[in-house]
Amino acid sequence: MLNKKYRFHSRGGVKYVYRHGKTIRKPDCSLVFCNNERGRTRVAVVVSKKVEKTAVGRNRLRRRVYEAVRVNFDKLKKPRDYIFVIYSKRLIGIPFEDLEKLLCSLLKESMLQ
Repeated sequence: MLNKKYRFHSRGGVKYVYRHGKTIRKPDCSLVFCNNERGRTRVAVVVSKKVEKTAVGRNRLRRRVYEAVRVNFDKLKKPRDYIFVIYSKRLIGIPFEDLEKLLCSLLKESMLQ
């Protein structure tokens, strides 16, 4: 799991990123990101009830995404806020390596902007 200091702690920050951030979309998920002045990167993962009805399933998917981000956290250079929005049930059962590749491709695209 990603360290607590690198996660969002309130809805206000998430709302700000949704309003002022840029979005990169893929078939299974999207990434909303914007620069921040806090000096550190923050990450959030949003999984809708439409993706998985049970809280256990949503939390499992959220933990997998946080772990993939944690493993690749050193590649994030600028202090930015990132919100991963998961909207496909397919990500629940894919291997961790494939999930990691998908998230890394989103992060690389965000670095170019």
